[in-house]
Amino acid sequence: MTNRLQNKSWYKWEVLGLLWIAYLLNQADRQVFNVVLPLIREDLGLSDVAVGSIATVFNLFYAILVPIGGYVGDRLSRKWIVAASVLFWSAATMLTGLSSGFLMLVIMRSIATGGGEAFFGPANYSLIADYHDEKTRATAMSIHQTAYYIGIILSGYLAGIVGELWGWRSAFYIFGGVGVIHGIVMAVRLKDKKNGAQEQVPAEKAAGKTPGFFEGFRIVFTTPSALILTLCFSGLIFVLTGYLTWMPTYLYERFDMDLGAAGFHSMFYTHLFAFIGILLAGRLSDVWGGRHPSYRMAMQGAGLLFAVPFIVMMGHSASLWVIYIGFAGFGFARAFFDANTYTVLYGVVPEKYHSSASGVMIMTGFAIGALAPIVLGAIKTAAGLSFGITMLAGIWLVCGIVMLVGSKVFYQKDYTKVKEMN
Repeated sequence: MTNRLQNKSWYKWEVLGLLWIAYLLNQADRQVFNVVLPLIREDLGLSDVAVGSIATVFNLFYAILVPIGGYVGDRLSRKWIVAASVLFWSAATMLTGLSSGFLMLVIMRSIATGGGEAFFGPANYSLIADYHDEKTRATAMSIHQTAYYIGIILSGYLAGIVGELWGWRSAFYIFGGVGVIHGIVMAVRLKDKKNGAQEQVPAEKAAGKTPGFFEGFRIVFTTPSALILTLCFSGLIFVLTGYLTWMPTYLYERFDMDLGAAGFHSMFYTHLFAFIGILLAGRLSDVWGGRHPSYRMAMQGAGLLFAVPFIVMMGHSASLWVIYIGFAGFGFARAFFDANTYTVLYGVVPEKYHSSASGVMIMTGFAIGALAPIVLGAIKTAAGLSFGITMLAGIWLVCGIVMLVGSKVFYQKDYTKVKEMN
């Protein structure tokens, strides 16, 4: 029964649908904290640096555990890893609503929620790659990424309304509860797909030569294209984490918006245009990447460079409509990076290391990105959020140039080497 289901041509799209909803809930649960952050700060009497440090600890704890999640994802059932992760982080999100002080927020929000999510990412993307080959992989990854945008828009709007009507605790109860329900659905409907890489692991284990935990690190850090992607992914996450954490507060404080409006406007334009951009970018990636794989990495670099002036507009303008244009351009441009991330990585990493390599890249990205909330919190106190947001443009400027150079010098060589190994 399971094999027949796996072989149905439509089932790979059902898998994508199940993972799409899980990813939507994943991002919505993360953004709930950012939207109701002013209410938490006022209710519990926390400083800007303190609330920024909660997001920082979340990302650091996530970064520490995610390579373990990647290692496990290459060796155990990805279906059960994904389903269990959704259930765990959703329960932790609900329990976050019971927090009565800084320490409990750190434990429930940063450690429990971050720990649950750490096992989701590598297995999630590897499952998509299992069911979608290079003919549809970038398109499938791009459709999957739209869940990120929609999840943030929905949580940005709904969490703000729920927080103002019923308090910040209710937002965590509602979003966490929905996640628990979907985790149960995934446990029933999701199936693993055995491929050559997964079947090779038991054989290697029987022969006493199972790849070690640090093999994923070795592959990523000794493959030039994978290393460049990982470092620039870290720059991407730093900017996005800073933006997601502080932009609702920026609009709330600077333009005297209510919490629901600040949560909505800070997320809607960015992620609406990212939604449009990623569907275009995913299709272009499958077309252009089929002709020359290095074009995918070049698209990522071009997207980061295109976003730079829009980041400046977001942080440096006194006019709301100019800031909204900045949001839109920023979102559209970053989609060209998002659409290609895992397709680029899997193109230069052997198949049996897909989950492990994903874990290493995510770990590095979130370890560096974890610094953004507390850095911007400190800059907010010293020089204002406007300066801090504008400063983020320089990070993407450097990363965009590095990506373009990497696509030209290294990518085709690394891609050809892996094709010969597989």
